[in-house]
Amino acid sequence: MVHRTARCGLRATAGQRRRLFGLLRSAGDVWCAVLELNEWRRRRQDAPLAGYRELCEQLARSGPGTFGQLDTEGARSVLRRYSDAWFAAAKRRKAGDKSARFPRRRRGLVPVRWYAGTFALDGRVLRLPVARGCVPLVVRLDRDPPYPAEQVRSVTLLAEAGRLWVDVTAEVPVAVYPDGRAPDPGRVAGVDLGVIHPYATAGPGGQLLLVSGRAIRAECRQHLRDARARHRAVARRAPKPGQRGSRRWRQFRRRQREVEARHRRRVRQAQHEAAKTVLGWAVQHRVGTLAVGDPRGVLGLDAGRRHNQRLRAWRVGHLIRVLTDKAQVAGITVALVDERGTSSTCPACARRVPKPAGRVFTCPHCGQAGHRDLVAAANIAARAGGGAIPAQTARITHRRAGAHLPGVHPARRDPRRRPHHGPPHGPLAGTGPPRPRSTPAGSRSRHSEEPGIHHRIYGRMH
Repeated sequence: MVHRTARCGLRATAGQRRRLFGLLRSAGDVWCAVLELNEWRRRRQDAPLAGYRELCEQLARSGPGTFGQLDTEGARSVLRRYSDAWFAAAKRRKAGDKSARFPRRRRGLVPVRWYAGTFALDGRVLRLPVARGCVPLVVRLDRDPPYPAEQVRSVTLLAEAGRLWVDVTAEVPVAVYPDGRAPDPGRVAGVDLGVIHPYATAGPGGQLLLVSGRAIRAECRQHLRDARARHRAVARRAPKPGQRGSRRWRQFRRRQREVEARHRRRVRQAQHEAAKTVLGWAVQHRVGTLAVGDPRGVLGLDAGRRHNQRLRAWRVGHLIRVLTDKAQVAGITVALVDERGTSSTCPACARRVPKPAGRVFTCPHCGQAGHRDLVAAANIAARAGGGAIPAQTARITHRRAGAHLPGVHPARRDPRRRPHHGPPHGPLAGTGPPRPRSTPAGSRSRHSEEPGIHHRIYGRMH
């Protein structure tokens, strides 16, 4: 059994939104109360209170109704979050990581978690527990949870960019396969992580998979371009240092947070689609071990302003995490392998060659040629004990990630771009009379005509 989490939105009324945000603020009060308590003990040179049991005893002494409508189970989830963060930082500092910091930052909104037995989930209807004497809080999800109600173990209420969400965590059994179709641990496939191609996989028998992430890169570039344009547009309206922001400026900041959150959701969903494609390919070829090249060692190197920005937007940790989570459900093992030098080593003769500037790898010693990312995946598989894999280009399976992104499909035009006013496209293009290239004297051009409904609609959008 493994635990999986799905995020669902909430369809709440204005009164329900006030109560839900009130629960998150009350959880923030619990967090700040613990910080103030430990600050006071630190000034007295006493030992901090970090154990979950000790914190629960302090919560019981505060009495009922201290934190508004937040019930005891919700407040204890905040204490558990603080205790886990404190001991995780202590463990890292004990291991020699001096950059680890204990939780001392105040938070206005803190997620609240309820475990099985304290809430009720019936389809899309969720009943959340509140403090004794308060009106019951019943909300509705915007979609059906992907897990049966008997498998749900906890729900977490949180807010992101002004929107309310619920994380539904369930206990999911590991997949069971028919005889002879289960993944074989002895069949190893190498996975190379990249920006243009999130996953490049080389499996036994020369089976190759290349997942394209150009739609994700286009979404990131378009988002960065739009963010710069918004900053230029509001530069003159920005408050001076030391002044409070105006209402217009606060509206801009709220809109900016909403756009940033939407961009993160789009990229996160596209990366989930890419990982699902890799796992489906692995199950089809009975791959039991995925050797993933870990490139996080190069993230700390200074490679220039532009390249550093690309690495920060890469989200390589999320790529590894989603692949590991889906592999656990499928019964496949994921092992991290050092990928240093895999893109510049020939998989046939094992000799180092200059790293190619393009996407094609060519060995000057033996003449081996192939896709650079697939060559790296083949070398990663060899380092994990998968043996030599021919990195040929004849049996490559191409897949695309991010089909939901705007502009990927012709029927889903990016709403941020201007409408197309060029020559007509489609099966009926060119069947009508040709359009004149110049406008005769005394006549009106196409742009000087009175705008119809099509132009008025796009005028409102832009």
